[in-house]
Amino acid sequence: MLAQYATTLTFIALGAVFAYSFYAVLIAGQLSLGQAGFASVAAFSAVSLAPSGDDVGDVPALLTAVVIGMAVGALAAVVLGLPTMHLRGVFLAIATLGFAEAVRVVLLNQEWTGGAQGLAVPRILTVGMAWTALAVVAYWFWRMGPSRYGRALEAIREDELAARSMGIDVGRHRLAAFVTSGAVAGLYGVLFAYYVRLIAPSDFDFTAAVDGLVTAVVGGSTMFLGPLLGSGFQTMIPEIQRAVGVEAGWIRPFLAGLLLLVVILFLPGGLTSLIPRRTRVPSSSGDRSAGGATAPRLAARRHPAPGETVVGLTGLAKEYGGVHAVRGVDLEVRSSEVVGLIGPNGAGKTTLVNMISGLVPPSSGSATVLGTTIGRTPVHQVAAAGVSRTFQHSKLFNRLSALENVLVGAHLVSRPTFLRRLLWLPSARRDERAALEHAARCLERVGLGDLAGNRASSLSYGDQRRLEIARALASEPSLLILDEPAAGMNHVEAARLSELIRSLARDGLTILFIEHNVGMVLETCTRVVVLDFGEVIASGSPAEIAADPAVIEAYLGTADDAAGGGSVADGTLADPTGARSAGAAPGAVTNVNPSAAGTLDPPDTAPRNAT
Repeated sequence: MLAQYATTLTFIALGAVFAYSFYAVLIAGQLSLGQAGFASVAAFSAVSLAPSGDDVGDVPALLTAVVIGMAVGALAAVVLGLPTMHLRGVFLAIATLGFAEAVRVVLLNQEWTGGAQGLAVPRILTVGMAWTALAVVAYWFWRMGPSRYGRALEAIREDELAARSMGIDVGRHRLAAFVTSGAVAGLYGVLFAYYVRLIAPSDFDFTAAVDGLVTAVVGGSTMFLGPLLGSGFQTMIPEIQRAVGVEAGWIRPFLAGLLLLVVILFLPGGLTSLIPRRTRVPSSSGDRSAGGATAPRLAARRHPAPGETVVGLTGLAKEYGGVHAVRGVDLEVRSSEVVGLIGPNGAGKTTLVNMISGLVPPSSGSATVLGTTIGRTPVHQVAAAGVSRTFQHSKLFNRLSALENVLVGAHLVSRPTFLRRLLWLPSARRDERAALEHAARCLERVGLGDLAGNRASSLSYGDQRRLEIARALASEPSLLILDEPAAGMNHVEAARLSELIRSLARDGLTILFIEHNVGMVLETCTRVVVLDFGEVIASGSPAEIAADPAVIEAYLGTADDAAGGGSVADGTLADPTGARSAGAAPGAVTNVNPSAAGTLDPPDTAPRNAT
């Protein structure tokens, strides 16, 4: 019975392995079409270098070829990845597609590959071998998903800027995903070669790359089963066609394109989005392991001593063309301070904290944050020094749960577990449990403990702001930067947030936050800094700032403005245009165009008979 479907089952397994090479980069938010090139160079290299099955036996020959093919595929991925990892989206796709086509043309013109005629290869692969290889690859991605490395890749896919701010080295993780993709594509090339008996460069052309991409996208990149589901679906289409008597060769590509369109429109997460995503949420008694022992805790960061300088800015400035967003700011923030940054819209507040957190390099001046010189230091290294932040516009990982968002925030203080998870080492389980409980405590602290399993995108705006704060706290920062944290909160929620900020300062954190709720700032902060047109116009205690005439004039308004209140509409202010005539009827419509004079007749509202 199995022999009757052996070919179909083998091609399902091969298609899934090839789709996993696309899945490896899709989970990191990369769109690559170079996998066909990796597979082709790996297949021809392995067939040429591996010993013959007649000399060492079929299985040793195949295993040797697999090792050679995966090594060649990974090496090709490194060679291509190093110069292209700065590319994103369609630009990366075009660059990798160009590589794949270049490899195909080169192989097509080489004698050792057989050129267009191809290269004969003995059939060694069986259906059992193919599914064994698929099981190993699927196992790799299954164990990778819940690890710190897997969460980092998902965070990069969701929001690269937020991932960098959490301390994730985006470039290194993207390159690692790219190398994994090359190795899996190399595996596919070798398995394919030892099954079809004759390989030619045309077997790894643009069509093959698109088929692999469609398979991965249709299956879904949010769960490790996606490539398997996609391959099964794609491979069974022609089989079903033959069973019902449809022989037209254009049906399969037509259905593949239609299916891709349907998935993109209605199932952006692929077929696996139909499978509920489970989030492991620690129980309220989760502080104790199954054996009754106290669960391990993540290492706490040592904060600077009270009064020690945390942020030092000297003449810091930022220009965008001819626009001076920040001008010559001198500022010092000491440990355990709560510093509020206020000012009118466009005053340069967010630009200033972006420079402090390393997101934006300054145009001039110098800045030191927790001993790190700001400017050329990558964002993830600034975060590793102890800086964590929220954003003016929420930057959550929307397809992840609230708990998973906070787990990403704990990237810097949690331990790597991926390789230990592959071996099922108990230490990996202990470290993952410690990270889970740490994340749960952060959620409890901001009042979101009951929403740990909810998707971030399903939370209300106020809850999303609190979730960002919990994620920022998960890295145990020494400097916490909050950009309008009370946005979307009512006065009760804002009061709770104010108390939370003060409690964090009592725990040793230094907090710098931007907020338009001036009452909350004056109540919460130990010191307030006021920006106007990119310059510091005042700095002092809340009481001093509230009484500062320059602040009142630039931000809060002046007493003269209040005394001169009124409006033209209600007649308490004179019309500056001089358009209202002293004799104008109360119901008259006044033309406020300074070049016009007099009044307009009131509109005629008398009913009319349409007939």
